[in-house]
Amino acid sequence: MAQKPSIPKGTRDFGQVEMARRNYIFDTIKSVFSLYGFQQIETPAMENIGTLMGKYGEEGDKLLFRVQNSGEKAALAPEKGLRYDLTVPFARYVVQHREEITFPFKRFQIQPVWRADRPQKGRYREFYQCDVDVIGSDSLIGELELIQIVEEVYRRLGINVCLHINNRKILAGIAEVIGAPDKIVDITVAIDKLDKIGVDAVNDELKERGLSEEQVKALQPILKQESGIKNQDKLASLKEFLASSEIGLKGIEEMEEVFGLIEHAGVQLNIELDLCLARGLNYYTGAIFEVKALDAQIGSITGGGRYDNLTGIFGLPGVSGVGISFGADRIYDVLTELDLFPKKLLTTTQVLFATFGNEELHYALSWAKELRAAGIAVEVYPEPTKMKKQMGYADAKGIPFVAIVGGDEMAQNKVMLKNMTTGEQQLVDLEELIKLINR
Repeated sequence: MAQKPSIPKGTRDFGQVEMARRNYIFDTIKSVFSLYGFQQIETPAMENIGTLMGKYGEEGDKLLFRVQNSGEKAALAPEKGLRYDLTVPFARYVVQHREEITFPFKRFQIQPVWRADRPQKGRYREFYQCDVDVIGSDSLIGELELIQIVEEVYRRLGINVCLHINNRKILAGIAEVIGAPDKIVDITVAIDKLDKIGVDAVNDELKERGLSEEQVKALQPILKQESGIKNQDKLASLKEFLASSEIGLKGIEEMEEVFGLIEHAGVQLNIELDLCLARGLNYYTGAIFEVKALDAQIGSITGGGRYDNLTGIFGLPGVSGVGISFGADRIYDVLTELDLFPKKLLTTTQVLFATFGNEELHYALSWAKELRAAGIAVEVYPEPTKMKKQMGYADAKGIPFVAIVGGDEMAQNKVMLKNMTTGEQQLVDLEELIKLINR
């Protein structure tokens, strides 16, 4: 009995249409990254399990895919894991290659990551991230450039977005002011779920995590912030709330500087100071970002933030960095839902040679070589079968021109060129064919 073909849940095959669209996303993002001086690296799919554990918080650790050992060590605990994100492997890379790189180090990575999550719409177990980071500088110009990159990428893709921004120092200050400085991780993990589970469920989780009724009550002005308030007004209100917290005021100072840079740089992106934005990853220490599509219900499509000592875990303390990650799979879903992909992405072959016999086939091969040398994408139908079948192939693949080769055409050292859109046919030589295709 034949085995029924299948793939693991939370993974997908990508056919030619999907790949053309994905490459459109990757190429768009890459081109913007390059405009700001970022250069590409790659890291292995697997990392040592010690590299990954303890970097993503309690819930992140649960989502790590462990890789079972093989051979003599098969019975031992897994020593490796599939990467959960690209940031921690990047920090490991920076420390391991610190003698080879120039700081500030501006890199981007476009690679798959894996999470043992429950598959659902917009959430996969295997998906691509497009990360861009600068490490080795405390300057908030890093935050500005990432915001500018977000603006330009989504302008090119045609997606209307809002960038939500906050600062982990502000969150630490809030925890301090309500008398729960030791609960900052619990607070951020809980309020990071606000959009998914609502205020009441977040309050319940905060209590489960050890916050008192009074402390949870003190958080309500933050959790129930009104929409439509200007960013500067939010910061002014926060200054009063965090007046007794040095770290909280430092976070406000950083946000004021970022907004000032945004104004000087002429950024037109829709940006909202979101005090409930927490991003549950433990390594963030400063500004944090999330980007949401305004015309599609799919959650965050880009996210990231500032981390001050991620490399310290690997023996290089005090190196600050900031980065963001574009979720290619969610961006794909948004572009599909909103019908924003360019219509002719899949049209790669420009000319198909259709022939009546082997001699004509050999003739077509020499023409195809000349056309490819001129930069024209060409296919030669591999067998001289019925013309209807060859024309059907061109039509199914959206090939705009068919060069028909028969005995008469060969005698004149020409081909009969058919425009598959208009149906018009004309007898042309090689030079005329190249001019017509490149017109």
